[in-house]
Amino acid sequence: MKTNLILSSPAQLETECLVVVVLDRSEKSADKNAKPELSVETSEAAIKSAAADVLSSGEVTGKAFETTLLHSPAGLKAKRLLMIGGGKAKTFSAFDLRRVAGAAVRTLKSRSLRSLAFVAPQSNSLTAESAAKAVVEGAFVGNFEPDYYRSDRKDQKIDALTVVASGDQTKLQAALDEARIIGEAQNFTRDLVNEPSNRMTPTILAERAKKMAAETGLKCEVYGADKIKELKMGAFWSVAQGSDEAPALIVLKYEPAGAPAQPVVGLVGKGITFDTGGISIKPADGMEKMKYDMAGGAAMLGAMRAIAQLKPKVKVTMIVCATENMPSGKAQKPGDVQIAMSGKSIEIINTDAEGRLVLADGLHYAKQLGCTHLVDAATLTGAVVVALGYVNAGIFANNDELYQRFHKALDQAGEKFWRMPLDEEYKESIRSGIADIVNSGGRWGGAITAAMFLKEFAEDTPWLHLDIAGTAWTEDAKPWIAKGPSGIAVRSLVEFVRSFA
Repeated sequence: MKTNLILSSPAQLETECLVVVVLDRSEKSADKNAKPELSVETSEAAIKSAAADVLSSGEVTGKAFETTLLHSPAGLKAKRLLMIGGGKAKTFSAFDLRRVAGAAVRTLKSRSLRSLAFVAPQSNSLTAESAAKAVVEGAFVGNFEPDYYRSDRKDQKIDALTVVASGDQTKLQAALDEARIIGEAQNFTRDLVNEPSNRMTPTILAERAKKMAAETGLKCEVYGADKIKELKMGAFWSVAQGSDEAPALIVLKYEPAGAPAQPVVGLVGKGITFDTGGISIKPADGMEKMKYDMAGGAAMLGAMRAIAQLKPKVKVTMIVCATENMPSGKAQKPGDVQIAMSGKSIEIINTDAEGRLVLADGLHYAKQLGCTHLVDAATLTGAVVVALGYVNAGIFANNDELYQRFHKALDQAGEKFWRMPLDEEYKESIRSGIADIVNSGGRWGGAITAAMFLKEFAEDTPWLHLDIAGTAWTEDAKPWIAKGPSGIAVRSLVEFVRSFA
């Protein structure tokens, strides 16, 4: 999708559709019959005049994602005027604007429109640059469709987005360019996650990583089974050994000229391209969704794509441990003991707790490669979905300063994560009678005991764990996003890395 910035009068803009946000500026009232005080978020008198009659009719409430489409609006050169509700003005933020922009794109492309112009709202809570950035990021999210393989697929997409704004042109254009890079990276991640496992094997994932690295100037190395065994990645190999598909250890490095020797940020992603559960096999119902079990690795690849283009002055190393988790005569069994790259011994209680095994060796390898700060991302546990539902992803940290840095990145990125505990008492749940630790602490506090397992391999290195199992896949279509892969964590990871520059 092409993005364009104009600073001229939106009333004079010739476009298929001009989009404006409508907010409710009324205060909370005990009177249930009180009418909303609606405001079209623009200073353009001609737009306010064109919208006045319908706003005063009582047909428009300003509630979030409510759409009202006017054809041939009086006084405007646009063919259509789309008014889209943003909810209460008091709480309207960049988070809301992203979603509103996505909803506008999805509304108009369903009507076979190919282009639109969005008037960036003027608000005390939004700078001109942050508003323009939110519009573009939200539009890219709304433009993605997952129905790749339908023979009757409709070619519905927005080809061109114009953002109408006022302010410093240089700063606004920089905001648009940045938002386009991040939006494309998020959709790149969604594209990887969306592919079925027969079309996204570990080998294919590695090929996609190589191609992206070549396009963006990243260093890329891909290793197979021999290297995994040479490195003594016993935890990673224990998962990979059950599949006929070759595993891939994918390493990307971003080392910009002029960056200090430290910090080196390590991004480690779970890349299970299909998860049957192994010998501890999953129920058949819903197993088809397990193609998404590489969403953590895909998020790291998407983040690296954006980082390479945004060029912050900080070194970043990414590791994705990619394999399938399959049941076979070669697969590991409950009761087996594996030796991780770090030398720790692991008793396998449940072969479906495989993501933490590949991450264990990925985290240790990242430290060997010189990473001073670690972040891993994984669709790790169903337990985090029980705890947080489909709204917040889980975040765990062994370092408060690093967590606060990521928390600030979340505010900028507009993604929702909730910090979970890592009290030492939880370690009792992963003690083994035959080895150092077990790979499954049981049902209770499952997301926490999984994080405690990973903490054993991060050790004293500042580390964050992102459990995105509940948010990497949108279960139902929303006004602003299609059902399917969400691309969660890409935006936050980019902002987090940039905070070190």
